[in-house]
Amino acid sequence: MSAETFVKGKTIELRKKHIGPSCKIFFSHDPIKIVKAKGQYMYDEKGRRYLDCINNVAHVGHCHPDVVKAGAQQMELLNTNSRFLHDNLVLYAQRLQATLPDKLSVCYFVNSGSEANDLALRLAWQYSGHKDVITLENAYHGHVSSLIAISPYKFIQLSDTEQIQSVHVAPSPDVYRGKYRADHPDPASAYADEVKDMIHRVHEKGGKIAAFIAESLQSCGGQVIPPPGYFQQVAQHVRQAGGVFIADEVQVGFGRVGTHFWAFQLQGEDFVPDIVTMGKPIGNGHPMSCVVTTKEVAESFMASGIEYFNTFGGNPVSCAIGMAVLDVLEKEDLQGNALRVGRYLTGLLEEQKEKHPLVGDIRCQGLFAGVELVKDRLKLTPATAEAQEVIYRLKEQCILLSADGPHRNVLKLKPPMCFTKEDADLLVGKLDHILTELEEALGLKFHNALSVENESSKRKVLSERIQ
Repeated sequence: MSAETFVKGKTIELRKKHIGPSCKIFFSHDPIKIVKAKGQYMYDEKGRRYLDCINNVAHVGHCHPDVVKAGAQQMELLNTNSRFLHDNLVLYAQRLQATLPDKLSVCYFVNSGSEANDLALRLAWQYSGHKDVITLENAYHGHVSSLIAISPYKFIQLSDTEQIQSVHVAPSPDVYRGKYRADHPDPASAYADEVKDMIHRVHEKGGKIAAFIAESLQSCGGQVIPPPGYFQQVAQHVRQAGGVFIADEVQVGFGRVGTHFWAFQLQGEDFVPDIVTMGKPIGNGHPMSCVVTTKEVAESFMASGIEYFNTFGGNPVSCAIGMAVLDVLEKEDLQGNALRVGRYLTGLLEEQKEKHPLVGDIRCQGLFAGVELVKDRLKLTPATAEAQEVIYRLKEQCILLSADGPHRNVLKLKPPMCFTKEDADLLVGKLDHILTELEEALGLKFHNALSVENESSKRKVLSERIQ
């Protein structure tokens, strides 16, 4: 089959005609038509090669031959639903559980991150017997109805009357622009106390907490890294209220943070969620995901009397692909690569912060990084238009990046795990040039070197706590 059936213009025309108008596309003003990919690179219909700094879906690299082979070989033998016995299901569950704390021992395989988070809510509601859910500002947990309701990143666009009254939004633990910042003596406790106070207010109104759900590192919310100790304290408050802690690892799991396999482990070995959800990287682009929980939560779910059945979740092909992804992560030491390249990338980006007044903050953990652009470092004025200019200018240089966060001013980096130091050099070199030109056009210069130095020092201290 040809890589291109239609010329690009025809593809755009047919998309507008047949695909829902709310289905977003990258670079909508001048979209790219991608026809193949390999490793950390994607290729358009004209053969142009793009460095992919966006695609955390292709976790171990686009079209990795080992993953492709595993899926194809199993597909030649059998693909059926999980109501039949098959060794792939139990073998993969066993291997996946080995990466997690012992307490998290029961798996439910599903097909997407959204489906995983939806099931996690059902588990929490059944186990606790409660209904109220606490989520974070700017959070995104998926596209199904139950998850839009707990995703301020989406429902903030609705009127108050359309928002579900049993959903409560706690402040994002953002120490750069949030309520408690890097100069606070204990931001983790301060943000956790906000959750504690929220639980008290819910109880006063007759509600009861079923769950607190959070991305272990907020992605769509602006690449936010919670201060260490925050999750432990929140979990204590939530469990005392009869609820459970759900860690959403859909975007940040499977070694991306470098130092650990799971991002929730950044909080410390003493923190174990009650439910963990995963997706995207689990199948390197193949549609699969998983919910892992405790024996107690799983038994409670069974006690509801409602059988859980998922036609495709945990099918033999998906599990073969999942095992191949784990094999590649280990064989190619991709978690180690995330640590080494991530630290190198952090150093390069910190140099850019010292050089460019547009760079307000650098937030990096392994190959999860955010560069927040501001027009004024003291007022933290979001440089939204400038961020959009950067990503379009980078696209012209064949580098794919995106911008997100509540003000769309945070450059997001979540590349495939095979991303190299040479790739980091290329990206940051182009970014340096673009920022220089933008600042010259805007007339931006450092106007308070002392405040910049002090702020940088505070961020360094907090970063060292996380490391």
